[in-house]
Amino acid sequence: MSVVDNIANIIPVRYTDKRINELIRSQGSDRIDLPQHFNQNEEFFLRLPEEIEVPHIPIHHDISKVKPETAYLSAIRSVVENLIPLIPGFFSETTYFFDPGEVLRPCFFQIFKINNITFLYLGRLDLSFRTHDSELLDRGNNDVTPRYRSRNLYLDCDLIPLDQVLQEEKRITGFALKQIVSQTWIGETGRGYFVQGIWIDHELTKFFSKLFIPEKQSLYPYYPFTCKYRSVCHSLLETGPQGRRQGVPRLRRALDFLEPEMDSIQQQLKREPFNAEAGVFTALKKRVSPRWNQVWQGIRFNRYLNDQDMKEFVLETESAPLSG
Repeated sequence: MSVVDNIANIIPVRYTDKRINELIRSQGSDRIDLPQHFNQNEEFFLRLPEEIEVPHIPIHHDISKVKPETAYLSAIRSVVENLIPLIPGFFSETTYFFDPGEVLRPCFFQIFKINNITFLYLGRLDLSFRTHDSELLDRGNNDVTPRYRSRNLYLDCDLIPLDQVLQEEKRITGFALKQIVSQTWIGETGRGYFVQGIWIDHELTKFFSKLFIPEKQSLYPYYPFTCKYRSVCHSLLETGPQGRRQGVPRLRRALDFLEPEMDSIQQQLKREPFNAEAGVFTALKKRVSPRWNQVWQGIRFNRYLNDQDMKEFVLETESAPLSG
């Protein structure tokens, strides 16, 4: 998740790179459909047609330093340049920015507006080395990450409602988030060194998503509507511009439905984990428009074991996904 100023509720945009944005603008408009997967930890990834090499990436030790080193930018430029021919839709129409708090998750954004509400599309690559599906080429150290090869590309594609796009002299400097969730921390468990916080983010995600999915249909491990940034966000399966444009009105309808009910939803989930048979959920489920049944029609995930005998899921659709 992007570094957010917890007081101002802002995702800051402090630095972008002209060369990366030129690479994005110079790409073609071809659409390439790739297999869409989740691993057993519910992480979304694309199976690339060929392996890509992720170089050593310098570790940005001082997160207060908003401009990355030249060596870091060179590594990210190389990754973007190699990925553009493989996943052009992910980059299409976006602008890059640097998040000093998460150097292995470069950010790409686009702004949408519908009925006077602004939405942020935030796409993130996850360039972390994963031992189970990557080939180590050269070890990392305290200053650089490992160099590796992989066909699996992990990423997040989220639509996020905004209160405002912040600008200075026509330059975007950040995004003020529309936060309709008051608090997701509800307490602690354990004693001494084993104290852990109790959060209801995932319970809210299950509530939001299952509310708009037909009762007899399962989309696991995909949750279309998630609790992130203390808001209701829309996680996209289709990573290109068409998927974003289709997703914006869906998120708007979900947000309009959920916002007036957030107090009662939160109070229930603070008392007990999500339960599809509980009062608040069942009452709201009866009010959901049948129109939502068409959105997820024909979508299912097939379970399989990968080469390491670990459980994964692949998306299969009978028609174009998420067209409603």
